[in-house]
Amino acid sequence: MSPFHGAAPLPGTREPVARSKAQIPPRLKDGGSSHQRGGVEMPLPKTARIIWKFLFSGDHRVPDGPLPVMRTDPASFNGGGNRLDVTWLGHSSLMINIDGYKVLTDPVFSKRLTPIGPTRFSFSPNLPLNLDQLGQVDVVIISHNHYDHLNKASVRRLIPKTRMFIVPLAVGAQLARWGVPRQRIVELDWWEEYRPDDSLKVVAAPARHFSGRGLGDRNKTLWASWVISGPGHKIFFSGDSGYFPGFRRIGEKYGPFDMTFLECGAYDRMWSDIHMLPEETARAHQDLRGDVLLPVHCATFKLAFHPWYEPMERIAAAARESNIRLATPVMGETIRYGSDLPTKKWWRQAMPIK
Repeated sequence: MSPFHGAAPLPGTREPVARSKAQIPPRLKDGGSSHQRGGVEMPLPKTARIIWKFLFSGDHRVPDGPLPVMRTDPASFNGGGNRLDVTWLGHSSLMINIDGYKVLTDPVFSKRLTPIGPTRFSFSPNLPLNLDQLGQVDVVIISHNHYDHLNKASVRRLIPKTRMFIVPLAVGAQLARWGVPRQRIVELDWWEEYRPDDSLKVVAAPARHFSGRGLGDRNKTLWASWVISGPGHKIFFSGDSGYFPGFRRIGEKYGPFDMTFLECGAYDRMWSDIHMLPEETARAHQDLRGDVLLPVHCATFKLAFHPWYEPMERIAAAARESNIRLATPVMGETIRYGSDLPTKKWWRQAMPIK
């Protein structure tokens, strides 16, 4: 049973709203957030080199066969309070039971990101999660509007099940166009906090990235990382971000965290300003004062030039060197914080034989 008493917040809390265009700061309306917000500009020649390399170079960017996937048991999501259960559903999608509150992050369940876009490495209907078996969701959190984090088909399937969608500034209009009732959308700027009731707190925190779903909307909406705090546990979800000093500030303001979920994939030195290298993922976890690190944004889609398995190899080595408690669940496997962590190097069974 969810701690919420209904779709709307409890009395005395701020009503969920999608801000009107007039309320959006000029730095977002005119696309001027890039410098102020830590985004990066990509010159046309560099973009052309990246596209050519993406199309015609790179080895082992896709597994030779299917990766291991476990069928998720929704009971871990629908259980009671006073615990932290987390299930990695692929890429940046997480199913979280934090002290009885049910939270989904960046839900993307489609086979393809776009009609001609990347395809999931392992895809089967209702694996790892059968959405029809999923009960009521308290909060869906979206980190930014890129296609691998904001998926139209997945959002539409979740509308009947979800009490509230919490998104960065100016992203709510997209959800409203897809049919999400505006009274169920909360938009937050960096450092803004929202309490759906007296016990759960969600904070939009900074990230170093950018936004846009087409040629004409670059940085028109905000991107964010997220702090989620319940009565007994506290977690951090990075969304997408390059490494930056903001992680230390977030750790000082809101840490320590029981678990951090940090991106570790789709990186390259050509765009390390917006996607961390694995060694930087380990450093960010330490800056945040995290206990257990669960790397995400990896082993799901072909979005970079590195071998598909390289992020997991590098973060495992970095975690070992820095004495970080690393969780490496198979897709669909549930972790209970405070219990034994899954640490098996599952990706090695699908790596090419050298």
